[in-house]
Amino acid sequence: MRKYSVLMSVYHKEKPEYLKASIDSMINQSLKPDEIVLVKDGNLNKSLDGVIDYYVTRYPGLFNIISLEKNIGLGKALDVGLKECRNELVARMDTDDISLPQRCEKQVEVFLESPQLSIVGTNIDEFFEDPENIVSSRVVPIKHEDIVRFIKRRSPFNHPTVMYKKSEVLRCGGYGYLRRKQDLDLFSRMINSGCVGMNLDKSLLLFRSNEDNFKRRKSWSYCKSYIDVEYAIWKRGHCTFKDLTFVTIGQLIMFVSPMWLLKQLSNRFLRKTYQS
Repeated sequence: MRKYSVLMSVYHKEKPEYLKASIDSMINQSLKPDEIVLVKDGNLNKSLDGVIDYYVTRYPGLFNIISLEKNIGLGKALDVGLKECRNELVARMDTDDISLPQRCEKQVEVFLESPQLSIVGTNIDEFFEDPENIVSSRVVPIKHEDIVRFIKRRSPFNHPTVMYKKSEVLRCGGYGYLRRKQDLDLFSRMINSGCVGMNLDKSLLLFRSNEDNFKRRKSWSYCKSYIDVEYAIWKRGHCTFKDLTFVTIGQLIMFVSPMWLLKQLSNRFLRKTYQS
């Protein structure tokens, strides 16, 4: 079975042109999706609603639009949408990124070849304004045993790239109640509940980055959220106190560092930077 669903969530602050580019990249996959489940996380605006209405009209039967009365946050919105997906394989997609044409076909092929897998991700290439101008990449571990080690301190998957089995995500409790870093919490619960994962050693998604990404990483809410998730992982016995201490100190350093130092630390330890 080569059918899969696409799971997306959009809220009112997102840009219509980014949403359009994201949807286009999924519609133009070499292996077409069977459905696209799009959760409207609260009331949007005329521009975003106009983009959605255009695609629903142009591609009848492809889209399942779920409208929530109020904004409940990404994790909870994805949990609502996941339950509506009609296929076992579900491809996550953010509404401001761009998937490369063969992304989903390659992931589905891996699931068919290795039915024991529960989750498959890929590397990402990052850009600022022009998708042709790649500035950095986030490379993640490929093999399951490396993912098990990596997840004790950092997320071993690039969330917008993952394709997973719906039944396994639901078995592990879905995204849960957290407002931030809910993906890391979910991945930890999946891997430590016996799910097998891997990453393709290819960059199959273009990630839209900008100054706001660095500002978010420097915010206290981001810092606290990361530490809270790591603490929850530690309490479940899925990492050591040394891992918790390492993450806590690292996040506090990121929080107090000036912006120029944060960028250097990010490029040095978290990203592979391209030189022009």
